Amino acid sequence: MNNRAVIAMSGGVDSSVAAYLMKERGYDILGVTLRLFANEDVGIREKSCCSLSDVEDAKSVARRIGIEHYTFNFSDDFREKVIDRFIDAYEHCRTPNPCIDCNRFIKFRRLLERAFELECDHVVTGHYARVEKAGDRYILKKGLDVSKDQSYVLWAMTQEQLQHTLLPLGELSKDQVRSIAAEQGFINAKKRDSQDICFVPDGDYAAFIERYTGKDYPNGNFVDLEGNVLGEHKGLIRYTCGQRKGLGLALPKPMYVCGIDSAENQVILGDNADLYSDRLDAEDINLIAADKLDNPIRVEAKVRYSQSAQPATVWQTGEDRLHVEFDEPQRAITGGQAVVLYDGDVVIGGGTIC
Repeated sequence: MNNRAVIAMSGGVDSSVAAYLMKERGYDILGVTLRLFANEDVGIREKSCCSLSDVEDAKSVARRIGIEHYTFNFSDDFREKVIDRFIDAYEHCRTPNPCIDCNRFIKFRRLLERAFELECDHVVTGHYARVEKAGDRYILKKGLDVSKDQSYVLWAMTQEQLQHTLLPLGELSKDQVRSIAAEQGFINAKKRDSQDICFVPDGDYAAFIERYTGKDYPNGNFVDLEGNVLGEHKGLIRYTCGQRKGLGLALPKPMYVCGIDSAENQVILGDNADLYSDRLDAEDINLIAADKLDNPIRVEAKVRYSQSAQPATVWQTGEDRLHVEFDEPQRAITGGQAVVLYDGDVVIGGGTIC
């Protein structure tokens, strides 16, 4: 391999410091900001993370560390592989994680293809995770900063992608990263982290879907677990498993979304206790630590990004399916989200919850 690398620079502090560190290690770095959508195309009026100011921040850092910077237009790929999949999931009563799809299809597939075209052997990002060689396999490990670990959103990476990926922040803490940025005089040293989905910065997913598709999603009934009607909902795309706020109902006790019945256009409500389950099935799986699981194995599993990994046993039940049973019931296991399996700090693999 050569030492030429493309680094995805969002304009944030993490990718900026990643670029600096790779330059310091002697790599020939090309900075790239990805144009994933135009604000007007997705109905955004206010500033979002793909704004012109973010591009300027990335260019400023690139100039300061002495590397070239370009903007690549991946908006068609992003629309097909991220936005369309996001909408399709909600329309089928699932709750997607578009950041996983962006990593899977854009940063570590489309960008890597472009890197090869530019005769670069690596893609660099500012993710807090680690890639290591173990025997004849590449493995993905948690970032050492537990509070910032992003291995959950990278579970779909293939062996080829891991081989050609460099993650220089994996052994650093966020405080160390900000300190490096400040020492180097980066314009974004104190820039806050983005907490929102980039194309839905106000968090109103349903309003975005309605604007983007031009569709109306019909009202229907809230019902309890016995089928008793409790009120009227405002369209199935507005609800997800575990939700309590925003139901618009006056109820004698707190109730939570426990299920969504698309055939009957109903949102099913229950008690908090009704949200717990000790098992799940997953599809569209990707295994990193092994080609396949021949026998049941003990793991720790996460069913959402912010959750601590929980003890479980996993079986591979088909070429593209996993079955996971937890030692203790887990709250609001949600279709469309990812389950990610760990052995200590090593990512075994993951899949999309059915």
